[in-house]
Amino acid sequence: METRVAVMSIIVEDAEMVEKLNGILHEYSEYIIGRMGIPYRARGINIISIALDAPQDTISSMAGKIGNLRGVSVKTALSGVTSHE
Repeated sequence: METRVAVMSIIVEDAEMVEKLNGILHEYSEYIIGRMGIPYRARGINIISIALDAPQDTISSMAGKIGNLRGVSVKTALSGVTSHE
């Protein structure tokens, strides 16, 4: 199975979605290399960066589920670094 290294940037504007977002991140936890969350209290949002090593279909599925949450935006950058495991 080919995996790719990617970075997912997430902005949470609706605090009620944090629990659902954490559920999705837990569902994909085996692919997460690291996570950084920054609460931007002055604007009332949360900024999250996720580093992943996963099959491209998995990355797309995860981004789709996150993007479907109300008040949550997500963008993904894929690297050219791949691995065959």
